[in-house]
Amino acid sequence: MYPEPARPAPAERAVTAHRPAPIPPAIVHPAPVVPVQPDAVPAVASIVLPDGRIVTGYAIDAVRPEPVAAKPAVSRTAVNVALGGVGFLAVCGGLLLLTSFIAALTAFITQLITLAAVIFGGWIAVQVLSASGHRGGTTVNIRRAVIKRNHFHG
Repeated sequence: MYPEPARPAPAERAVTAHRPAPIPPAIVHPAPVVPVQPDAVPAVASIVLPDGRIVTGYAIDAVRPEPVAAKPAVSRTAVNVALGGVGFLAVCGGLLLLTSFIAALTAFITQLITLAAVIFGGWIAVQVLSASGHRGGTTVNIRRAVIKRNHFHG
């Protein structure tokens, strides 16, 4: 599918040798050695070896390494990542609960409005349909009126 790359024959290749130049030695001035006298004369210790020889010399305190701070079993980065994940999940759960609460509240308010419309509409229907049987209120008797000279005589 793709053409083969053209490679030169081995005889055509030029051989070059790279020889690095040595770096000239830097002039180093070592710090002068100043002998330091010990504060107190160390105690002389003698040790008897198992073959009976006695070795005498100065006692040297063993060099104790500085105490290394104990590392926690789990790295702090891993703990921070885990806590961030827990916080993110808590926020997502809270948002899910919040949206569910808002949806439920919206449905509840819609049902209240629908119930109020049904009750109010039923009340209006009862008022309109029961108007034929008048019970109570002001009774007005209408008689034949006589109008003389622009005056109403009832």
